[in-house]
Amino acid sequence: MQALRDFLDKHAPKFHKGGPFEKYYAFYEANDTILFTPGEVRKGATHVSDALNLKRMMVTVVIALLPCVLMALYNTGFQANNAITNGGAAPLDTWQNSIYAALGFTYEPTLVNNVVHGFMYFLPVWAVTFIIGGHIEVAFALVRGHEINEGFLVTGFLFPLTLPPTIPLWQVAIGIAFGVIIGKEVFGGTGMNVLNPALTARAFLFFAYPAQISGNAVWIAAQMPDGSSGATWLARAAEGSAQYTNEHFMDAFLGLIPGSMGETSTLACLLGAALLIITQIGSWRTMLGVVVGTAVMGGTLSAIGSDTNAMFNMPFHWHFVLGGWAFGMVFMATDPVSSAFTETGKLIYGFFIGVLVVLVRVVNPAYPEGMMLAILFMNMFAPLIDHFFVQANIKRRMARYGAQ
Repeated sequence: MQALRDFLDKHAPKFHKGGPFEKYYAFYEANDTILFTPGEVRKGATHVSDALNLKRMMVTVVIALLPCVLMALYNTGFQANNAITNGGAAPLDTWQNSIYAALGFTYEPTLVNNVVHGFMYFLPVWAVTFIIGGHIEVAFALVRGHEINEGFLVTGFLFPLTLPPTIPLWQVAIGIAFGVIIGKEVFGGTGMNVLNPALTARAFLFFAYPAQISGNAVWIAAQMPDGSSGATWLARAAEGSAQYTNEHFMDAFLGLIPGSMGETSTLACLLGAALLIITQIGSWRTMLGVVVGTAVMGGTLSAIGSDTNAMFNMPFHWHFVLGGWAFGMVFMATDPVSSAFTETGKLIYGFFIGVLVVLVRVVNPAYPEGMMLAILFMNMFAPLIDHFFVQANIKRRMARYGAQ
């Protein structure tokens, strides 16, 4: 490592002001700070130091995402291997399965087989996301002449986890490009965006290529036999074929159901939520608001019931374990940039996300997910919510001190 440190120090003057590669300083600085802790030491009589900077914040969120990543590997492989060995399905005719078979792995749904099979599908999506999105981030930093920050690090993990395993890689590239450029860079980059970039990319793919990101055939990396279905539980609920048993609830809680690669396990999301709350990176108020809003609206519609819309009859607590609800609540709704900042505003912001996700799922059964649209919709109202609470605080303080 010392040799690498010496190499970087030797060539550093070339990238500083006046050097031949001055305009590429952001690229040099990004690699230097990723590999080593900055060597600058502050001097002076007084300064304020904070142990949490942007890099540490992003790394902490990535660590919180690791349970979801591990579950994405296992469940993607489990769904495919289980369908092939027990359901009469056939492996997809893809290069992933060719490599999987060439490595000598079988389709028996064991722990190792499941993880390796899932890895074959998750890794390419993750790699394309970072290659395309990361280069766009670097390009904008170089053009604007500022340092490359770590804002894309979390987006690069979030976006693949929201996708089905069979998503074409060219759509992954287009989707992340749209999310980074339109969802963030047009607003000025990290910290300036109004919408969550990962959700913006996901929403673009859903509306641009619905056949590859919705329906019954995309969630399991295997060719399902005629007469069988790989539909998600939310799709089954909309069709009226879901059975709300304790056993199925536990499968949904653990994440052993078809769905987007990293969104199925509520347990994995809760493990990440614990770390985010302990480190105070994710707001428990936002999460609590989502829970209360979902419970209130889900319970209300369930009590009303319907003879023509099966989604009305879903018990409210099932919303907590299906689709991207838990993943969105923990990692998307709490995004410190696009969510509400004020303490009471976070509760209101989260509450209406919970209300909207149930409304979209139940009232519009043609689109049985809802979490993505609910969060994006409330992203646009977060500044307005904060505005009212900030103004109320100002008026209250002025009245307290008799100011006019």
